[in-house]
Amino acid sequence: MWGIIVSIFIGALAGFIAGKIMKKGFGLLISIIVGLVGGVLGSWIFSKLGLTVSDTFWGQLLVGTAGAVVLLLILSLFKRK
Repeated sequence: MWGIIVSIFIGALAGFIAGKIMKKGFGLLISIIVGLVGGVLGSWIFSKLGLTVSDTFWGQLLVGTAGAVVLLLILSLFKRK
């Protein structure tokens, strides 16, 4: 149970940070979704690059934020202008 709560908290924080980096404003729910999907994407990217990050709060936040930024970059490619 605590693992899920911590994952949601880290996802929300990662989504919030990625939104600030990409200059996009989100509500709490979208930040959580972006952060959680970013965490999965970031883990996949890091593993494909052969990079390892400690399984601490800061390591998970780094991977989640990096993945969320990549996710937002990909989504911005499909945005209509």
